[in-house]
Amino acid sequence: MNGSFTHKLLKHSLYTATATTTTTTAHFPLTSLQCGTILQSLTNTKSFTKGPQLHAHITVSGTLQNNTYLSTKLAAFYASCGRMPQAQFIFDGIDFKNLFLWNFMIRGYACNGGSSSFKSIVLYREMLAFGWKADKFTYPFVLKACGYLLLVEIGRRVHGEVVVSGLDSDIYVGNSLLAMYMKFGDMGMARILFDRMPERDLTSWNTMISGYVKNESPKEALVVFDMMEKARVTVDGTTLLGLLSACAGLTALELGKGIHGYVVRHNAEMSNKFLRNALIEMYCSCNSIAYAMRLFDEGKLKDTVSWNSMISGYEQSGDAFECLRLFCKMVKEGALPDEVTIVTVLGACDQIMALQFGTSVHSFLVKKGFGVNTIVGTSLLNMYSKCGSLASSCCVFDEMPEKNLVSWSAMVTGYGVHGRGMEAITIFHAMIANNVCPDEGVLTSVLSACSHAGLVNEGRQIFHGMTTKYNVKPTPAHYSCVVDLLGRAGHLNEAYELIKSMEVVPTDDIWAALLSACRLQRNMNLAEILEQKVFEMNPKGVGSYVCLSNIYAAEKRWGDVERVRAMVRKKGLKKPPGCSFVEVDKKVHRFLVGDRSHQQTEYIYAKLEDLKQQLKEAGYKPDTNSVFYDVDKEVKEKMLWDHSERLAIAFALINTGPGTIIRITKNLRTCGDCHTVTKLISKLMCREIIMRDIRRFHHFKDGSCSCSDYW
Repeated sequence: MNGSFTHKLLKHSLYTATATTTTTTAHFPLTSLQCGTILQSLTNTKSFTKGPQLHAHITVSGTLQNNTYLSTKLAAFYASCGRMPQAQFIFDGIDFKNLFLWNFMIRGYACNGGSSSFKSIVLYREMLAFGWKADKFTYPFVLKACGYLLLVEIGRRVHGEVVVSGLDSDIYVGNSLLAMYMKFGDMGMARILFDRMPERDLTSWNTMISGYVKNESPKEALVVFDMMEKARVTVDGTTLLGLLSACAGLTALELGKGIHGYVVRHNAEMSNKFLRNALIEMYCSCNSIAYAMRLFDEGKLKDTVSWNSMISGYEQSGDAFECLRLFCKMVKEGALPDEVTIVTVLGACDQIMALQFGTSVHSFLVKKGFGVNTIVGTSLLNMYSKCGSLASSCCVFDEMPEKNLVSWSAMVTGYGVHGRGMEAITIFHAMIANNVCPDEGVLTSVLSACSHAGLVNEGRQIFHGMTTKYNVKPTPAHYSCVVDLLGRAGHLNEAYELIKSMEVVPTDDIWAALLSACRLQRNMNLAEILEQKVFEMNPKGVGSYVCLSNIYAAEKRWGDVERVRAMVRKKGLKKPPGCSFVEVDKKVHRFLVGDRSHQQTEYIYAKLEDLKQQLKEAGYKPDTNSVFYDVDKEVKEKMLWDHSERLAIAFALINTGPGTIIRITKNLRTCGDCHTVTKLISKLMCREIIMRDIRRFHHFKDGSCSCSDYW
């Protein structure tokens, strides 16, 4: 090593020396103490670049030979920089290992994460076997490894050893115990330890707050914060992040606003992008999108998390249009979407059946080199399935390198909502053949698929085998599917007896499923029996009131219809207006019942008149029973032609070429007359029309529907 390089090393390590540099190639070997000081400085700053050069120097100069002091320093340096193979190589060559070195090695493996964490536990056991006693610098990293790997039993054993050693009163070790139990999800034990701590620092409080939030106990997080305030502990950014997450989980808007006020009063914190993003997410979770958007717009430097928070906020609030618009703006401004962005945007696409937009996102993924992992792949197949392209969904599923339970469940659900029950059952059995055990969610999906396709015997068999074959106890969701399956197939008495035999109290969804079946089967007697049950279980569920009102209307019991509607008005409930979406040229258009706000309104209604005439010539007669109002027949016919799905179909026929598939999403169940009209239009216009209503898909082609009129 020349003098100049030596001088740089000494300067880098802040070591003062009086070495004279020359332009010759003469070498000035450093002493063992000098090298140790430099290595300690490099270790403290984790400056890896110069370390290997110094390692080479002391090896070539012979200073390292039989030098336990330098070898220990060198191993500690590599461990602190996360270079565990090099550290382990030097460690293995040291005969006399001190506690300092053991601790550095344990720390290095624990901080490296992954499978390396287990090595720290192995080294800990080896250290004890060699007669060394762990200290307050050992236990935190052993506990960290146990928490990271979720090794509950080993973690508890180490906890016992901490207590025996008397180090459980050390605040650093105590905080590590809190963090470990937080990762185990055992907040009960964490709270016991927290309450027993003789001394707490800010980390202790923050660990408890974030622990409760991450383990879905936001109320407890706020209780701890209240204790923190009473103890007059000053909060920091980490505390505020935990509190905002708690407010988001509880949708506690007012408290969230209070925390926002605190952040504003401490202006320095507003530069913290993590806090700004947390505030945006909190407002989105509390359905205060306007507040969130204001914060978002005020931010000068928006990172991917900022964009994701707003995009997911719109998606979760059901505003798929704004979600997709913001995604386009994100890409245009040069921000980099990540996996979370893509999954959220694909979810928005399937909300409004924006297949063309979703396909463009898929192309974007491919062009940008995103790997289609299990999460993205599942989101893609979900999008294609919910946008009516089951074939594309199958292609994505087949090409996925790895499939998890969620992927299989998505395919079962996809086949189910498209009315292809047998294929759903086939996929379900294929999943089991691939050693993937079904859970409650998959079994709900396959039972729902049986219901949509009218596969009564198959559904019964799967339901009755849940406990014995799959070790899954039926939940109310499973009972609801079976009640729907039996009721739609006309087995109302069997469905009613099943509800009465339930071991748990039936939920409002189960009673609503049976009431809906009464409407389909026009069973007035059972509907009247169920009326009180349904309203007691869910007095604010407008769907059940509408269903019962329609049952009375079908029997022309207008007095009872008005009685039920009066109850709805008295309770301040509102039925959502019928709304349909259709995508043309990657732009989604929305139509309400009787909508005249669209710029092509004149052409749309002219097209409807033309269709009405052609349908009449083809023998169509309106089914006015689909209008549940006591008005004249002519008025009922006009009301039918104002339905949102007909407006969407007319618009699509005007703006797309012959042979183009029309895809429509409706927020409610399509009525019987619209179902008939759409079948006839598909034949007269030679168009395939795919409609997704609130329950399932209908594929209309050549005058028939994939549901075979069973819906």
